[in-house]
Amino acid sequence: MKRNIIILLLLSLIVVACKKSDFLEDKTNALTEEAVFTDSIQSINFLNRIYVDAGFSFGPSRFSAAGGTGNTEAATDNAEGINNLSVFSDAYVQGIISPSNVTTGFGADKDFWNGPYKNIRRVNLMLSKLPQIPFAEETKKRIRGELHFLRVWYYHYMLVAFGGVPLIEDKVYGINDIIDLPRSSYADCVTYLVGELNGAAAELNGVIYKDADYGRVTHGACLALKSRILLYAASPLFNGGALTSDPGLASLVSYPTADKNRWQLAADAAEAVINLNRYSLNVDNATRAGYGFYAVFLKRVNSEYIFAYNRAAQKEFEAYFLPPSRSGAATMKPTQSLAAAFPMKDGKPSTESPLYSAANPYLNRDPRFDNSFIYNGLSYMSNNGTKTQVLTYSSVGSSIANTTADVYTGTNKSTGYYSRKMLDENLTNATSGNTERAWPLIRYAEILLNYAEAINEAGEPAKAYPKLVELRSRAGILPGTDNLYGLKANMNADEMREVIRNERRIEMAFEDQRWNDIRRWKIAATVLKGFNTVQLVTRTGTSTYNYAVANAVRPLNFRDAMYLLPLPLSEIQKMPKMRQNPGY
Repeated sequence: MKRNIIILLLLSLIVVACKKSDFLEDKTNALTEEAVFTDSIQSINFLNRIYVDAGFSFGPSRFSAAGGTGNTEAATDNAEGINNLSVFSDAYVQGIISPSNVTTGFGADKDFWNGPYKNIRRVNLMLSKLPQIPFAEETKKRIRGELHFLRVWYYHYMLVAFGGVPLIEDKVYGINDIIDLPRSSYADCVTYLVGELNGAAAELNGVIYKDADYGRVTHGACLALKSRILLYAASPLFNGGALTSDPGLASLVSYPTADKNRWQLAADAAEAVINLNRYSLNVDNATRAGYGFYAVFLKRVNSEYIFAYNRAAQKEFEAYFLPPSRSGAATMKPTQSLAAAFPMKDGKPSTESPLYSAANPYLNRDPRFDNSFIYNGLSYMSNNGTKTQVLTYSSVGSSIANTTADVYTGTNKSTGYYSRKMLDENLTNATSGNTERAWPLIRYAEILLNYAEAINEAGEPAKAYPKLVELRSRAGILPGTDNLYGLKANMNADEMREVIRNERRIEMAFEDQRWNDIRRWKIAATVLKGFNTVQLVTRTGTSTYNYAVANAVRPLNFRDAMYLLPLPLSEIQKMPKMRQNPGY
């Protein structure tokens, strides 16, 4: 079985993955259970189907009216979406997602309830049939590890979106079963998921994949997901931070009381991944500063990806995110707030660095800036196969009109920037050719950031420095005379916290992390207030531009209830033992 056959099989099933169904829906295809699970090839196909949805949150939505939209990043202060209330990100920030529409109406393009539970049922079904499938015992052991990981993978999205949810464990419900389950406590969910990952890691220890099996779950992926889950569990929203005075409800959505030791557990989990010595950052500062950061997203096989969603050769991100002049849909546009978060080439904030120039705010920035943004005046591949400038300035207030398709008008939902990260700089949506790509569902940079955050909150900020230095060195930032890459020496925990949060924001931008981060840190009420910011550029000469900050067109209507999503009303009605989240 060739690798490209598996990839094409997975792609052909994506259409099926987009269909909605009820809680723990019974049917997955037209074949009978006996036909599937007495045949090794059909059983592998069934397992592959569970992998298909692994990138449901990370990947661009297939919302048809938009031709594809961004991931949850557009539900944050990092990016503007298309301002269409049928898209999750736009519905979320405008505060209209409710129990009645969370999976069926506004925002249903990102379903954090039905999709995960369908795949959990698939896992349970295959686990129940695994003894009878004609596999070698070693293969059964490996697949059992994969299945336990995948079950946790889908649960972990639910846990951070809703808090505690009903734990099904190994139960396989039939289509005629009447289900009325209470929610499991948040603490019980974390304990269960961590235990499942420990078991899966043991099953997969020593397993090495190649050829057609490359990209399956590994021992390292189990430890990495454990790191993420424990980091989230230690964070303010879930570590005794429930936004309710009802103790019974509080235990469903968080730990009842805060415990600083949870940060140490998270640090230990991240360190366990680091100590495998199996992963490393993709480094190349010889080709150009920060080239390793740019190139890692265009390699299916690299040292940094721990769990990735392999894609067939294509240019989907170029289609979704490039500006109109490059035949892109520009569905996820970076904000000025995110751009301002990037330091200068010396690692210092723009407000402190002598390298910053208000007349040219793009000059001498952290190389990740140029690898994350398309901005006014940037020379970028055009549809005719040569590099030409992208012009995002507004004709209003300019002495020379902007006649390009990328003109800022305010009403066209532009921000002055377009997304460049994860895009192949040699392609547009109209040029020939495709690129190699895998979506980075978990990469090593996240583990370094997990460790830095957790060890700082555990009271040892000095131990966070080496991980930040490693990231900044790979980024192409200058080391400085003190070799701290722009970091202030001897920071206390409060100072270090802000640095780490900012570093995570810029390193992981557009990778489906920010929505979870601003909620678990309980800062969403601060950053999702009023409007996101955009860069308003005007032209006053042949090569002279003025730069100002303005408001985006999409209003941000965050309220505290939105730190968690509501449980679907239809599920509450069918299972009255479940309690709704606070504020809904």
